[in-house]
Amino acid sequence: MATRNAPAGGMAGETVTTIEPFLLSVLSSRLSAIVREMNATLMKSSRSAVIKNARDFSCGLLTYDHRLLSVEDCIPIHITALDLTTKPITEFFDDIREGDAFINNCPYTGNTHHADMTLCVPVFCDGEPLFWTLARAHHADIGAPIPTTYLPEARTIYEEGIHLPCVRIQEGFKDKADIIRMCRMKIRVSDLWYGDYQAQVGACRVGERRLKELCDRYGRATVKAFIEEWMAYGERRMIAEVRSLPKGTWRFETRHDPVPNVAEDGIPVRVTLSIDPDEAMITVDATDNVDCVPGGLNLTEATALAACRIGVFYNLDPELPHNEGSASRIRILLKDGSALGRPAYPVGTSVATTNLTSRLITAVASCFSQIGEPHGMGEFAYSQALGEAVISGTDPTQGDLSKGGQPYVNQIFLGYGGSAGLSGYDGWLLSGAGCDGGQMSVDSVEINEAMYPMLVEERRVAVDSGGPGEFDGAPGIAGTYRPLVGAMTVYWGSDGDITPARGVRGGGDAATSGNWHRNRDGAVTQLVTFGDVTIGPDEAVLFRACGGGGYGEPYARAPERVLRSVRRGWISPERAREVHGVVVRPSPAIGGWELDEAATAERRANHSPSS
Repeated sequence: MATRNAPAGGMAGETVTTIEPFLLSVLSSRLSAIVREMNATLMKSSRSAVIKNARDFSCGLLTYDHRLLSVEDCIPIHITALDLTTKPITEFFDDIREGDAFINNCPYTGNTHHADMTLCVPVFCDGEPLFWTLARAHHADIGAPIPTTYLPEARTIYEEGIHLPCVRIQEGFKDKADIIRMCRMKIRVSDLWYGDYQAQVGACRVGERRLKELCDRYGRATVKAFIEEWMAYGERRMIAEVRSLPKGTWRFETRHDPVPNVAEDGIPVRVTLSIDPDEAMITVDATDNVDCVPGGLNLTEATALAACRIGVFYNLDPELPHNEGSASRIRILLKDGSALGRPAYPVGTSVATTNLTSRLITAVASCFSQIGEPHGMGEFAYSQALGEAVISGTDPTQGDLSKGGQPYVNQIFLGYGGSAGLSGYDGWLLSGAGCDGGQMSVDSVEINEAMYPMLVEERRVAVDSGGPGEFDGAPGIAGTYRPLVGAMTVYWGSDGDITPARGVRGGGDAATSGNWHRNRDGAVTQLVTFGDVTIGPDEAVLFRACGGGGYGEPYARAPERVLRSVRRGWISPERAREVHGVVVRPSPAIGGWELDEAATAERRANHSPSS
């Protein structure tokens, strides 16, 4: 740290604190460590499997004036527009004090969607409000008419369950009993909800203590100077990144699958991306999209804004600081009353974090593919097949047996799709959709079976489900599960069953996702893209998540990469031959296959990209 006199035009005698580069690195790393500790606190003290197993939560730090300061190891759709979550609090309350905590799960007060309850704690240092700590977590139940948090046919928020639009839930570091009582009365698995809420409180209070310690150690003046320099550093890095890109405008369109009773013809998703290196600004225009649909697929402002930013950041240097400074160089244009913009109150938005969000992210990301190599990527897998279903029922072997057992509601994450190929890299297995960014964990089969009366019969890589390319999209996951006792109801809402993840720059499309029901006689029938089914122990559901799209011509793929994918069981020998022009033969070598170099050379010599 150093001090200097104010520059010309500053106040006479004013002393300005400056931050040396080494200290900037130390303090930014310290903020990252605080967020990681918050994440660990929430994960290890939560109760529901959706949080502790699948990690469907995120923590972050904002300045008190709502600028994104630090996020680490968090889900992109949760944290890329965090500033919208706290702004309404300072508009609604003029008496914010130390010891307060506010809860916000309302799509019309800056939250992502109703199932993501966000706890916000103001942090005061020596009486001055400097920060917000936030913990956002997807809860297993929010009291909707049916036991799921994804309600595609819910036309309004009145059909979604409880909404808390920036409610003060703690005062003087203590819960407000009336608010807690209201939530527990409305929510089915109230003990589970309250345990997860307490885990969020713990995470935010840990962050609060660590920020106070930081201010005590370095002093408020130094910390405040660091904040401004950290934001300026993020903007400088972003300016340099944008100026390295070519100038131009590109457009991309994809389409969400049809959804019965909501969008019978599907929903087109259109974006225009403009890069202006001279201004050092990237503009994402998402205004050319349909009006709100009569159901829960509409995006919230937070998810629309975040999706556009995410699609850009996926194509830039991953070491860029993800703070307000870097985000300020991305201009987002949204339309009021649009399914992919700002929703028109009170339309439903319960599915806002997943389906259309993932389409919008990949549309933005795929615009970069039109710039030319090495830019862009294929489309990510799409989400919410039965491997990510919400399950509910009653376990007759647990709880109060005189009342039929212990009720349960939870979202499981047994199988994700894969990410797309991009220049130099294959897609990432189990990354999930574009909204997840690989930050969620796949469930442990054994833990799910221990927590719920279910049996997972199978979970495997779906062979040939990733899009082929010079760099392949990752395959999706397939599986089968059923209840062991009692009836189990499963709710799902998949996209990609009809319109799969597309490849770019000559890359191939991924396989579609799919959902099936096996009845007690063993017959298997395909299910609709969105729906629910109740099954008994002698029935099962099957799923296949789609893969990611490929990048580049499949025949340009290095034969050694093709051989490795065959050995892994990700692609079949037939696809290696027909799609990549690579011939493999059985071998006692590791993996059971070896490359037939002569046959491969001959096959590729007779191939042209247009054939």
